[in-house]
Amino acid sequence: MRSVAGLLVGTVVGITGVGGGALMTPILVLMFGIAPQTAVGTDLLYASITKMFGVAVHHNHGTVDWGIVRRLAMGSLPAAAATLAWMHYGDAHQIKSGFIITAVAIALIITALGMLLKDWLHRVGRSLRVTDESYFKHLQPAATVAAGVLLGVLVTLTSIGAGALGTVMLVYLYPMRLNASKLVGTDLAHAIPLALIAGLGHLSLGNVDYGLLISLLLGSIPGVLIGSFISTRAPLTFIRYAIAIVLGAVAIKMFTV
Repeated sequence: MRSVAGLLVGTVVGITGVGGGALMTPILVLMFGIAPQTAVGTDLLYASITKMFGVAVHHNHGTVDWGIVRRLAMGSLPAAAATLAWMHYGDAHQIKSGFIITAVAIALIITALGMLLKDWLHRVGRSLRVTDESYFKHLQPAATVAAGVLLGVLVTLTSIGAGALGTVMLVYLYPMRLNASKLVGTDLAHAIPLALIAGLGHLSLGNVDYGLLISLLLGSIPGVLIGSFISTRAPLTFIRYAIAIVLGAVAIKMFTV
């Protein structure tokens, strides 16, 4: 069953770039009864390995904007490292599971709202880009780094946000530069180092289940390859709305755990 869950989530990630942590962490907690801190840590390493295979496909098709990846990483990687340092030296990794569940639920709601508003944000970004091009382009680098900082903190704490919120931020910041395929490929490429650093940090805190990790990878690796190949043909808007609705329902369920 765990490998099947990995296959399904991996396929969604490959198609949309969305859904890794946002789907897998709640599945591990609600369906398999995994401790929240272990679910977060294991999911981060699972996501970093799974997305490597998806990025390889996107890179071969030229659908990764490495300049944007670098800008995001300039903010996200130091933020992830700082968050891990706080967790380690402040003993924050020993916080109660209830707090983690609440944090995950809040992250899911933010993610769902972001996915539902994605088209509107894209229109707003496109309008600003057209009406005041020089000012918008002047702010792009700093705004992208700031977006990376937010993602770095959120992903390290909850394993959620690298895909779903990342794509929402990118459609606003780069409404003309990224088409649908490049949006997915670029977001996946940035998520790898972020999830890897955060996952290794959780590994050092003892928040990773190796057996669970292997089971998930057995399903997710073929899933993400399948999803990446069909990403240009999939009805992305429909899938995004469906995922957003599911995430909202899961968030409500997690508030009652």
